[in-house]
Amino acid sequence: MMQSNLIVMLTHYDKTVLNAIEVFESCKDLPVTYWGFKDVGLPQTEMRELIKALKETGKTTFLEIVSYTKEECMAGAEFAVDFGFDYLMGTLFFPEVWDFLKGINIKYSPFVGKVSGSPSILEGTVDSMVEETIFLKEQGVHGVDLLAFRHPDNPEMLAEEFIRKSRIPVILAGSIDSFERIDFVNKVNPWGFTMGSALFDKNFLPEGSFQENLEVVIRKMDSINLKMA
Repeated sequence: MMQSNLIVMLTHYDKTVLNAIEVFESCKDLPVTYWGFKDVGLPQTEMRELIKALKETGKTTFLEIVSYTKEECMAGAEFAVDFGFDYLMGTLFFPEVWDFLKGINIKYSPFVGKVSGSPSILEGTVDSMVEETIFLKEQGVHGVDLLAFRHPDNPEMLAEEFIRKSRIPVILAGSIDSFERIDFVNKVNPWGFTMGSALFDKNFLPEGSFQENLEVVIRKMDSINLKMA
C-alpha cells in the first residue's frame, strides 16, 4: 500500500492567499511535490508568477475550481489549460467540459456526489457515488475530488467505504486539519489529500509559521511511513 500524496494548497477558506508566492518560496525546498491553488483570491498576473515559481522548482501543479454551472466549470477548465496546470480538481462533471479537456495533457478529477453551496455541501450515498466512478472511468476521467467532510451523515464512514470501492483515484479534499485526521487519511488511503487552511490556521503548531506547520505534517507522515515499512 502506497502512502497518500499530500497536496499543499496555497489557499485559505477557498481563496488563494495574497502572499502565496512568498509562502511557497519559504517552503519550496521541503520534500513536497504536489502544490496547488484556486482561481480566486489573487490577481491573475500574480497567479501566473505563482505557477511559474511552482513549475521552475519542479512541482506538480493542481488547480481546484469550486463552481457548479456548466459555464463556470468550462471557464475553470480553460483557466487550467491556459495556465498549464498538471491537474484540475473540482467542477461538476459536464460532458462539454470533458470534451474540451480530454485531448489535453491534464489529469481531471471532478467532484463526486451532489455538491452545492458555499461553503460546499456534499450529498449522496456511497453507492450512487461509486456508480459515478464507473461512468467516469468509462469516459476516461482520471479521478474524483471527494468532499467527504462536507457530508452531513457520518463522513468518515462514507470516505472509508467510498475510497475502498472507487474505480478511479480519489483525492480527499477539505478539513484534514488535525493529527487524528492525518491518521484517518493513512487508514483509508486515498490517492491524495489536500491541506491548506489548516496550515494557515496553524492547527499543528499554534506558535509556528506556515512553513513550520508544514514541516510538522511532513514529520507526522514520515513517522506513519516508517511504521508501514
